[in-house]
Amino acid sequence: MNITFLGGTETVTGSKFLVESGQTRVLVDCGLFQGYKWLRKRNRQPLPMDIDSLDAVLLTHAHLDHSGYIPVLYKKGFRGTVYTHHATRELCEILLADSGHLQEEEARYLARHKLSRHEVPEPLYDQADAQACMELFHPVDFGEKIQIGDVGFQLQSAGHILGAASIIIEAEGKRIGFSGDVGRLNDIFMKPPEPLPALDLLMLESTYGNRRHGTEDPFSKLADIVNATVDRGGNVLIPSFAVGRAQVLQHMLTTLIQEGRIPKLPIYLDSPMAIDVSEIYCRYADQHRLNIRQCRDMCRSVRYSRSVGDSKAIADQRYPHIIIAGSGMATGGRILHHFKRLLGQHLTTVIFAGYQAGGTRGAKMVGGAETIKIHGEWIPVKARIEMLHGLSGHGDFQEIEQWLGQSNLAPGTPIRLVHGDPEALEAMRDHLHQDTRYVVDVASYESILRL
Repeated sequence: MNITFLGGTETVTGSKFLVESGQTRVLVDCGLFQGYKWLRKRNRQPLPMDIDSLDAVLLTHAHLDHSGYIPVLYKKGFRGTVYTHHATRELCEILLADSGHLQEEEARYLARHKLSRHEVPEPLYDQADAQACMELFHPVDFGEKIQIGDVGFQLQSAGHILGAASIIIEAEGKRIGFSGDVGRLNDIFMKPPEPLPALDLLMLESTYGNRRHGTEDPFSKLADIVNATVDRGGNVLIPSFAVGRAQVLQHMLTTLIQEGRIPKLPIYLDSPMAIDVSEIYCRYADQHRLNIRQCRDMCRSVRYSRSVGDSKAIADQRYPHIIIAGSGMATGGRILHHFKRLLGQHLTTVIFAGYQAGGTRGAKMVGGAETIKIHGEWIPVKARIEMLHGLSGHGDFQEIEQWLGQSNLAPGTPIRLVHGDPEALEAMRDHLHQDTRYVVDVASYESILRL
């Protein structure tokens, strides 16, 4: 059996692992490279594998760094099966179409402003490609055993987001685990990841290999920020990712209102994609910590703004209110329109509830920028800027070690670290070397592991 590392190595994006056994070839994850330009260039380079001989894609979860390259495979002629959990399929139907739409818009913008070296800039794929590739998806249950030629596999819950899975592959008498993105043991929203079975090799994510989550109670922090803003007569703006983060924030705000810890304020979810995702979360209540009543309360307590007209109407609200809108790093989306209206007011508070990548508007605002450019206009930042920590869907290095300790991994089990930046990978390797008896190494791009 051979495993070729085609992405998700020495970076947190582009996850792709080619597994070959006998006459069978499957790709575990099929993600987009994101972030730095030198990484994004890989998305347009020929994939160093024969797509025509690929039998299937096994998908851990819906985030684009794991799923976003599937429409490209489809464009290149792949017509095999994409196996994943039912919830992941539903999320991919939303996320991939949105990704294609955004790429179309970017290509049109580059063409209009002549910013591309190509006379007619082309998106990597468009919305039609993303919608067409969904015909390849075949949903499976956690624990369901599937055989593809010489390779057998099953999914087990990994926490993180709805439908997220670790993938356990069996071939040639060996059992190989791919962790996918591993959730937290005491997440606010998601259930903890299931312990792993005995393995001959584990590919382990290392996103938080050099970081610990704080101990501050995010409910109390959020309540303090909201109450202070309401006392001033101001509004709260929360840029949010559509999958996972928006749902956690809805639940937290609903809970705080029910417990009397914040006033009963109007809460607007101004993101059609996040609204659709929230409804999917409510359909899969068995996967997260909320019961049916809590799911219904979360959806009923929040006012959904689907249309552009609904979004514009929020401006007529004269009393303190809360707006949750995409995007999470303020790189686009409806939050920008609310920023243009409210950032220049001292009474406003902006809460960032997730990691802000360098160069984004979110990072600049957290860093103290006094003005932000939105739609060609410089907007003064007079609002209070707050960070709400503790909502990450990734386990940190100590939580990952604890999860491994709960698993049935024997001392000496080989581990290859993937899906982490170089500093995180090195710190994770050092930590596991010192505190465990696993044999740990870091996977490198386009390397081949022969078992």
